[in-house]
Parts: sequence; structure tokens; C-alpha cells
Amino acid sequence: MLTASETGVRIYNLGPLEQVPLGEGRAFLVGSTPVAVFRPRNGKVYATQALCTHKGGPLADGLLGGETLVCPLHAYRFNLATGQPVGHECSALRTYAVVVGPDGCIRLALP
Repeated sequence: MLTASETGVRIYNLGPLEQVPLGEGRAFLVGSTPVAVFRPRNGKVYATQALCTHKGGPLADGLLGGETLVCPLHAYRFNLATGQPVGHECSALRTYAVVVGPDGCIRLALP
């Protein structure tokens, strides 16, 4: 479970997990930070920056395959768990700690 005991970390409740359909992503504005939350079919939940580091594509609209995200603009691929590019030299994505609480709501930690 996420805790706010770390210096400068805030925990945000983004609402029910069901607002992110299985196998898709959704964009959220958390404070002033645009974030994309993903729910691949493996049952995990991931969060990254909302825009691709290559050309600024809207990552929440990308395709999911396991832990791989494919940007909708130029098909650049990223590992959702690490943010690292897969098969190209693009900059890594910023990733955020995210969990689903016992109440079924998405909890996101932002610095």
C-alpha cells in the first residue's frame, strides 16, 4: 500500500478502477500533472506521464500488450513497469507508483 510518509509525496484517489476499462488506458489531470493510467489484461495497474517522449502522443490512447505500451502516433513501444523504451532510442517515460485500494479505488503517488 502507498504511504505518504516519504518526503514530498502526495497520494491521490483517482476514483473507481472501473473507469479504466480492462485492456485500456485513461488520462487524468492530477493537480497540475497530466498522467496516464493503464489497466492491461494481466490484472495490474500502471501509471506514466501522459505524453510520449518522442512526439508528445497521447499515451492513454495507445495499445497495450502485456506490460508493453505502443504510442498511437508513431508506434514507439515502452515497458509500462519501468518506462524504458523497447526497441528504440527514445527517452524513457516517467512512471508513478499506483495501487488499487481495498475500496476498489485507484491510488496514485506523485512527488
